[in-house]
Amino acid sequence: MVRQIVIVGGGTAGWMTAAALARKLSGTRANIRLIESAEIGTVGVGEATLPQIREFNRMLDIDEADLMAQTSATIKLGIEFRDWGKAGDHYVHPFGVHGEPIGPVDFHHHWVRENARGRAEDFGSYCLAIEAARHQRFDLPPENPASLLHAYTYAFQFDASLYAAFLADYATARGVDRIEGKVIAVDSDGETGFIQSVMLESGQQISGELFIDCSGFRGLLIEQEMATGFADWSDYLPCNRAFAVPCKIADPVGPFTRSTARSAGWQWRIPLQHRIGNGHVYCDRYISDQDAVDLLMKNLEGDPIAEPKQLFFRTGKREKLWNRNCVAIGLSGGFLEPLESTSIDLIQSGILNLIALFPEKQCAASDVDEYNRLMDLEYDRVRDFLMLHYVLNQRDEPFWRDMREMEWPTSLGEKIEAFKRRGIVPQYDHGLFQPASWLSVFIGQNLLPETCDPRVDAISVADRTNQLEHIRRTIDNRVGQMSGHLAFLEKYRATYSGAAEDAA
Repeated sequence: MVRQIVIVGGGTAGWMTAAALARKLSGTRANIRLIESAEIGTVGVGEATLPQIREFNRMLDIDEADLMAQTSATIKLGIEFRDWGKAGDHYVHPFGVHGEPIGPVDFHHHWVRENARGRAEDFGSYCLAIEAARHQRFDLPPENPASLLHAYTYAFQFDASLYAAFLADYATARGVDRIEGKVIAVDSDGETGFIQSVMLESGQQISGELFIDCSGFRGLLIEQEMATGFADWSDYLPCNRAFAVPCKIADPVGPFTRSTARSAGWQWRIPLQHRIGNGHVYCDRYISDQDAVDLLMKNLEGDPIAEPKQLFFRTGKREKLWNRNCVAIGLSGGFLEPLESTSIDLIQSGILNLIALFPEKQCAASDVDEYNRLMDLEYDRVRDFLMLHYVLNQRDEPFWRDMREMEWPTSLGEKIEAFKRRGIVPQYDHGLFQPASWLSVFIGQNLLPETCDPRVDAISVADRTNQLEHIRRTIDNRVGQMSGHLAFLEKYRATYSGAAEDAA
């Protein structure tokens, strides 16, 4: 087994990797070293997460309330999308299901039939997670819900730099050796191409058997040294710049992230306990940098507490995320814009697949190929889901018209056509976004199926109407019993333990 592991780069990706390996390789003779430089900044704006982060934290046996208190975390029940279909539209992509099957047929078929007759409420009103988010309420979900109506989960909105620091303390307490310094040279074996060591600016040489590249967009090892190649997806996801800025809290801090469509991109709002994270993602072919930052600053809810920071990126992924004895995790492996908070989840997927296929020194080709297959599948499916938001728009600006008219990947076109014709929703054995996610975007952005499952007619109109009303009443009653979001944080002992200016 590999014993000498070198992680190049810190930040969220580096310290998540270090913490997970320290936990999983505990009791072996593995030596884990992480190289980072205080002079090299991190992107540090990936503040919204998906529910899978809770599985990662449980794997590390982290106390959830303590983590929340140290990272200024709030609860996230989903993402609210404003103006994405057409101006004035809004819907929520929830971490929970819509309704429950009526008879043998999935709920959305019944809703589509009744909606066409004007006898259904807003689709989101049949989802507990959405209604709780709208009313600023939250309680921990039941471990074994009595019915689908009570089934929901949650994620976090936190300060990513504080999360990285939390995991750095965790990892170093479990034997990870942090080395301060900049990598200036890489020594590879001329015959195999395997990396043998890296040299720091100080002259120190760090040798290893497995190298993990967490160096961010630079791809210091995976690209600059190994010339792995990059699959450019900017034709599919053309937004290539962003401005990010925190501001003071003015509106209530709700348990959801918000994404608002703008003329050439979109704006995020991520509420933490002590501030609001904001950003404007855009394509520079349709709007100037100055207009982009002006639009962001004009739409802040509170006074800014820092200068806006500009970010540059290109969407896509490395041709291989594992090449010889180097694995790229995080931005060094690829970047898909932050529309659905997938950045940290893709880090997590990379780590868990590496642990499952943890190599011997020669890095067997079968393990490398399987890792790359799994990660390619993950990236492809996330790309399709992100594109779905864009191609279903009905807006009239040049950017949005071009997004509608772009050439779609075959995999996405098939999913859209299956839903449009018969209401069939993508479902994977292994995949990040399950039917409730696809349904929320399809219906939220005004795509309804042409025909329903014919079995809906086995249920009488009266029975179906009564069942829809029962679902809404059940959800309303449950939401009414929940704690207010901020009251929950206090009760859970998860209130932020740092100073308000820490992340400014």
